[in-house]
Amino acid sequence: MAGRVNGPYPVVVIGAGPVGLAAAAHLHERRLPFTVLEAGPSAGAAVAEWGHVQLFSPWRYNVDHAARRLLEAAGWVGPDPDLLPTGAELVEAYLRPLATLPQIVPHVRYDAPVAAIGRAGVDRVRTAGREQAPFVVRLETGEDVLAAAVVDASGTWRTPNVLGANGLPAHGETDPQTRTFVDPALPDVLGVDRDRYAGRHIVVVGAGHSAANTLLALAELAAQEPGTTVTWATRGGSIGRAIGGGDADALPGRGALGTGVKLLVDSGRVRLVPGFAVHAVAAVDGRIQLTAADGRTVTADRIIAATGFRPDHRIAAELRLDLDPVLGCTRALAPLIDPNDHSCGTVRPHGVDELTQPEPGYFAVGMKSYGRAPTFLMATGYEQVRSIAAALTGDWVAARDVQLDLPETGVCSATPSVDLPRAELGLVTASAGGNCCGG
Repeated sequence: MAGRVNGPYPVVVIGAGPVGLAAAAHLHERRLPFTVLEAGPSAGAAVAEWGHVQLFSPWRYNVDHAARRLLEAAGWVGPDPDLLPTGAELVEAYLRPLATLPQIVPHVRYDAPVAAIGRAGVDRVRTAGREQAPFVVRLETGEDVLAAAVVDASGTWRTPNVLGANGLPAHGETDPQTRTFVDPALPDVLGVDRDRYAGRHIVVVGAGHSAANTLLALAELAAQEPGTTVTWATRGGSIGRAIGGGDADALPGRGALGTGVKLLVDSGRVRLVPGFAVHAVAAVDGRIQLTAADGRTVTADRIIAATGFRPDHRIAAELRLDLDPVLGCTRALAPLIDPNDHSCGTVRPHGVDELTQPEPGYFAVGMKSYGRAPTFLMATGYEQVRSIAAALTGDWVAARDVQLDLPETGVCSATPSVDLPRAELGLVTASAGGNCCGG
């Protein structure tokens, strides 16, 4: 259970993305000392990598309340609350102004990737004195930073899922020669990455919304660049997950996105290869070949792996974590976010109680808190860190008063035009395992 923070050490927040900076704002309001450690060179570094992607949620749901209070006190005027920002706009109009506030900027360190977390003087086995020992947050440089508590908002953007259908890398997937033909999710198909795909045969692997977004962009590229062809390989026999409910979908943008992809498949502009469980991948005569478990093959010029993301808990290997065996999140949170039962619009608000680990004072928040569930919303992360900050001051009434102001259908979606062969992905933060959300 989290307890009141005492002593000379700060709360260390890992990651200066939307949720990490929201944690900083709440810690400041609670008058708790904090240090933010960001692996990248600037605030929102991971978000900037998918800056061309438009969020499904309008600005009103993308600005944390404590962050807004700090910004507005400094004269900040927020964007139109009903507009849908791109990732780049989220960074430029919100994250960087927040990170440069005088209350925040002295406490943020950039180019400071975390290598490991432990407890001073005790390993994972020792119990006596454990709760009183400060955390040791070791940077990749070897420097140790002592902490009263750790809020890990590092996300999942750097740890995508593999191509292999069984969760293991496909045979040959890790070979250096093979990897030169495989691109991660959400390339800027119509922008900086255009020349990589124009006039080539591209295979998109995956059945979530990141795959759908990329397929629509590739179809638009194919309309502009002769010789560009697109194949969609999905593990399942149905593309229902990507198509959603169409016009009847409770999430209009998700329905519009799915409708657009279905039109591409039905018209033959995208060749669908369903039931293609990737077993092996190999470079063959200057091209890349995928082989399914049933022996079918697809050969292309490039592959885009839109297979989702997963958390990496290795930096916490010396901490006492009790993770759900399926999702890799806390056990208390797992039934609330299980993607077999929930969409992002049906996830119940949750806070410190659901995020507490056997290791007192350590919390994974944001996209990382959801493990392999792709139903995370940025607004959910804001409420997580608000609750945790309250708990760290001993204000349990506020910590347990968890609320989430969202429309009944959730905020996972925008409504793109399906008249054009392009739609926007339902990302809400820096990563989106092929779904409506990010970390």
